[in-house]
Amino acid sequence: MIETNRPAAAPADDEPDLLRDQFRQLLRYPRLIGAGIAVGLLGGVYLGISTADTYVATADVVLRAPTDDPFNPSLAPDKAINIGSERQVALSSSIANEAAKKLGVSAKDFAALRAGLQVTNPPQTMVLRFTYTAGSPKEAAKRANAMTEAYLLKRQESLDATRDKMVKGYKDQRDPVAKNLDELSKEIARMPAGAGRDAASSAKTDLQSEVGGYNGKITKLEALDMTPGRVTSAATAPTGHDGPGILMSLALGAAVGLALGLLAAWVRLVFDPAPRSEGDVARSLRAPVLGYLPRDRTGGGPLLAAGEADPRLAEEYRSVAFRLAYDSRFADRRRLLVIAPRGSSETAAAVAVNLAASFAETGKDVLLIEADLRTPVLASQLPTDAGGRPRWSQTPGGAAAGGGRHADSEWPDGRQLVVDAGESGTFDLIPGDRARNVPRALTSARATRLISEADSPNATVVVLAPPVLSYADALALVDRVDGVLVVCDPRAVHRSDLARIRELISGAGGTVLGAVLHAPLPGEKRGKGKGKDAPAAAAPARPGASGPATPQPLTYQRAEPEQHIPGDGTDTVALRTVRTGRR
Repeated sequence: MIETNRPAAAPADDEPDLLRDQFRQLLRYPRLIGAGIAVGLLGGVYLGISTADTYVATADVVLRAPTDDPFNPSLAPDKAINIGSERQVALSSSIANEAAKKLGVSAKDFAALRAGLQVTNPPQTMVLRFTYTAGSPKEAAKRANAMTEAYLLKRQESLDATRDKMVKGYKDQRDPVAKNLDELSKEIARMPAGAGRDAASSAKTDLQSEVGGYNGKITKLEALDMTPGRVTSAATAPTGHDGPGILMSLALGAAVGLALGLLAAWVRLVFDPAPRSEGDVARSLRAPVLGYLPRDRTGGGPLLAAGEADPRLAEEYRSVAFRLAYDSRFADRRRLLVIAPRGSSETAAAVAVNLAASFAETGKDVLLIEADLRTPVLASQLPTDAGGRPRWSQTPGGAAAGGGRHADSEWPDGRQLVVDAGESGTFDLIPGDRARNVPRALTSARATRLISEADSPNATVVVLAPPVLSYADALALVDRVDGVLVVCDPRAVHRSDLARIRELISGAGGTVLGAVLHAPLPGEKRGKGKGKDAPAAAAPARPGASGPATPQPLTYQRAEPEQHIPGDGTDTVALRTVRTGRR
């Protein structure tokens, strides 16, 4: 046989498929993406409206340092001027005050005057760019030029004040020396020739040299070119408003919103505990995904898919059965346990029934065992007739299979029905029934012999059990079957649940053959379970069974004894009219 249970890891070189899969996973959250686009569009509308009546005017100023030789290549302006400090000075309140005086701006509008100014420095230049935003083109240009002139004026005043202070300092140091020099000159004129006069003349020479040094420094400072800078580009009234416009704003907003939506979807995907893809299901169960049931367009179709107008569902069941038939672990003894993780097992029941029909279509003797002894409904949902096997499970002295039952008999009680699957043929059904002690009934010798029917040549046994995470019934049957098939909605189950199912089944000595995935059931929402409008009804209990009846979300249309007489020709109903019940 061909082994179909291969590792679920994707090929390392299949990067385009992985990217496409990740993008499809992001599309699982259209509301987040739509919300991001809506936020982006709102931001684009706000940007377009807020910038529709704003105008920007720009003026450029080149700064220069004081120099006595502007053509000296050794002078580095960037060493003499700290452009960052000058930018902060241009944005200071003193510059704004000077401009406000020139513009006649009142004190209450002073803050708005400062708020409209922005000063930047293009990289690798000594240029300050004054950008002013206002509500009209002329006002923007007028205020930009006023700010520029105020800055240059203040800078000129600052440079002149610095030079004057230095000149005054040199003069203060020179005047005492010059006074001493005058006094010494007068004294030398009265002295006779000799050694004293020569010593005084030498002191006079030193004083003259010192006074000359101070005079040279003062002359050099007074000769400096103190021009603070020049305007290279005066502000002019802009011809158009600031901003990209409403259409461009909407386009930018939509692009940014799409990015935000995709980011939010990615964050939601990262923290989503549900399987993000079939690969996640396969990795959690360490078993392949054998099929993905198409969405039922009829809102709850027949339990048997054979003969439906849309053959996709029946073909998917046949594909799953084919893959199981060629699995070496199942092909030897052909015992299959079908379970759901938790909640509703309606789809698991449909999978078990249709797999039994698919196996019967290949010519096998199929026995479907409904081991769900808590909510048994298959007998009421399938077209059935009385069957004749297994005779060994008949209660001694009891009625024939399919007829009356003893009130104190335990499941299995010998009742067996034949299900008409239309063109697929027929298969046997052991219907479930409420039992006093469910674990004891499932582990009884009769149940074990019933499951061992698969040991017969050309025989296949399919067992349907309750949800494995809700009840431990399925674990009691794991060691009696050859493999387990997990049926789940990937959006309604967590990866941790699938890993726990695998651990429970492995711990009980079983093997997960694979998984069958399906879309949410009609009327159900993700994580919400059954719909609120589904009427509740209790499944029928076997006479004499103890324990309270479990309410079910949907009323089962089970035939009354006076309406259903085995063998009277009214048992087999059309497959298209048998509707699934809620389990």
